This record gives sequence, C-alpha cells and structure tokens, in this order.
Amino acid sequence: MKFLCFNFSLLFLLSLFMNAQSQDTLVDVGGYNMYFKIIEGKGTPILFEAGGGNDSNVWNSILEKINEVTGTTLITYDRSGFGQSELNPNLKNESDYGIENGIKELEIGLSKLGFNKDIILVSHSYGGLYNLLYASKHPKKVKSVILIDATLNNFWSDDLLNMRDNNVDISNIKKHTGDYYLNFNYNETIRYTRDFNFPANIPITNVFPEISFPGFPEIINNRWKKLHDTFGDKNKNVKNIIAQGSGHAIFEDNPALIINTIIKAYSEILDSEQQHILLKKALNNAIELSIDTKKAEIEKWHSENDLNIWGYSLMSSGELEKALTILKLNTMLFPDSFNAFDSYAEALLKSDQKVKAIKMYEKSIELNPNNENAKSTLLKIK
Repeated sequence: MKFLCFNFSLLFLLSLFMNAQSQDTLVDVGGYNMYFKIIEGKGTPILFEAGGGNDSNVWNSILEKINEVTGTTLITYDRSGFGQSELNPNLKNESDYGIENGIKELEIGLSKLGFNKDIILVSHSYGGLYNLLYASKHPKKVKSVILIDATLNNFWSDDLLNMRDNNVDISNIKKHTGDYYLNFNYNETIRYTRDFNFPANIPITNVFPEISFPGFPEIINNRWKKLHDTFGDKNKNVKNIIAQGSGHAIFEDNPALIINTIIKAYSEILDSEQQHILLKKALNNAIELSIDTKKAEIEKWHSENDLNIWGYSLMSSGELEKALTILKLNTMLFPDSFNAFDSYAEALLKSDQKVKAIKMYEKSIELNPNNENAKSTLLKIK
C-alpha cells in the first residue's frame, strides 16, 4: 500500500509540473519595471502578497497544487526594490517610497496585465497591510481575502513603535533598496493603515499559529494572538483558523493547511455546479497532501527551530512536562545555542523550578553575553 501511495504521489507531482504554465513578466509601471510571475488559468485570479523583506519566491512551493485544483490564474510579484523589481527613479524623498506608492504601483501593474477586475487576495505578515489597503480601495472587486499570520493594523501601538525604533538600526541597511525604504517608512505605514478596515462584505479567512515568534518576549506573542482572536470574534465576515504546531511562516510549516484553505476560500465564490467539479479535485488534493504530511511527520521536528516551536506549542496548550522534555532535548542536541537554553529556562520558570531556570539563563548568557532577555529575567528572579 505504501508503494502504491508513493507512485500516486510521484505521478500527481509530475502532472502538476506538466500542466502548470508559468510566465515571468516585467511590467513598465512608469519608466521602471516590476516583476510579476503568472500561472495561467481561468476564473477569478488569486494575488499573493509576500511578507516584509521577502519577494515572490516564498510562494513557489504551493502554487502548482493550488492551480491544479482550482484551475484559476495565480499571480505573485516583487514589490519595488525587492527581487527583480526596480525602484522608481523619479521619486525625490525617502518618504515617497511608502505603502501608498506601493499600492499605486501594484494597481498599475495589474491593470496593464488585465487583472484589474475581480480578484482574491492572499498575504503573509506585513503583506496583510497591502491586502487591507487594496481591499479598502476596491471593496467590490475583492471577492475573498486569506490572511496568513498577517500584521493587523492595530498591533503596533505607539509604545511598540518606539521600542522598535530603539532596536532597529536602518543605518546598517543598504540605501536605495526596497528593504531600506520599507524600514524607513515603517512607522508611518503603521500609523497610516490604522485608519482603514477590511470592508464587511468581503469574506476573510484568518490563519495564525498559537505562537508566532518563539523566543520573542511573551507580551509580544500574547498581544499578537489576542488581537487575531479578537479580529475573528468581533467581525462576522472573518473566520479564524489556528495553525497548531506552526510558526510565523505557516505556508512552510504546514503547506497542506494553507493550500486547502485557499482552495476552500476559492470554492466559496463559485456557483453550485462549479463547486461540485472543484470538490472532486479538492478531495484528490487532500488525499495527496495527507500522504505528503504523513511522510513529513517522520522527518519533522529535527532542527533546533522545529524543536523550539514544538516546545512552545506544548507550553501554550498546557502540556508543560512534555514541553520541558522537548526543550531540554534541544539543549542537548544544540549545546552551543543560547536560544535553546533561554527557551528551556523559560519553561523551567513556568514550572516553578527557579534554581534550574537560573542555571539555564546563566548558560544562555555565557553563550551570548548580549542576551538581554535572559539578563532582565534573571534580575527579576533574584
């Protein structure tokens, strides 16, 4: 049976590469080029918006399967200054390269490609702010939104922005790059997007993990999750999905979840006959992905980051003893990692084992004298 499943998996994957046709396109958006990758199909197109600092390549691993099942057009692109997209040479000031300019460039590119009508939006992290603005400007065109641990516009309070200013030094970032202008305009982007809300007529699927940023202060993770919970609870058009065991990049940690979530959201905009046809393809896709997932279980949780995420996931679900076992194992497998000892110390502290926690925090500081989190926690304990 396993042998047959493997052959089915191989044939299915081969069919994807044979059927999906992608087109790399440079679009002139005003005397400079933006890069778009298009997998052609029929139906309402799906636009993918990458997170901050990323380009369109982050989506490559999930596109073919989505296209195979939905048969619709998939669009990814590089924001200006990232990947293969150029920056506008005519802008004079650093503040001119903000998110408003980014939305304008996207609209021009989509229009020139003929995708300025109905559309579905998918975003990760910082890209969620782009989805927010685009949907606000085009509430009748946007048929559905899928947010993948997206940055919500109410997360960054002024206090957190001030904290960010004290910890992000953009002088180390090369000037006249997309990354530089993103960081230069970050605070203004956050303040600008606070005034916008997703239109109530657009169905939104909001996927997020229990812990988005293992190793970050607990107050940050708690605030992030609480606001995502509230986003779903207070808006009738929002459906929350918790990606258990995943980190911030859910499409990498659990691609099957994201692929099927996007397929489901796409199916919900179709009529009943089209949904019936799509359902058959979706079931085959779910079988294939379940095979891939089962195979991946054997190889999962082997890296330092994987074990760390697993440990925090167990902690958040109240399984503290199991979390201690996993995080202790992480320190044994990766004895030179200050973060592994820091995480184990946090779990020990939660289980009221203060003496052991102190030793682990001290070990973490020994490995990394700049670990301010461990230093401040030690001061509180002592």
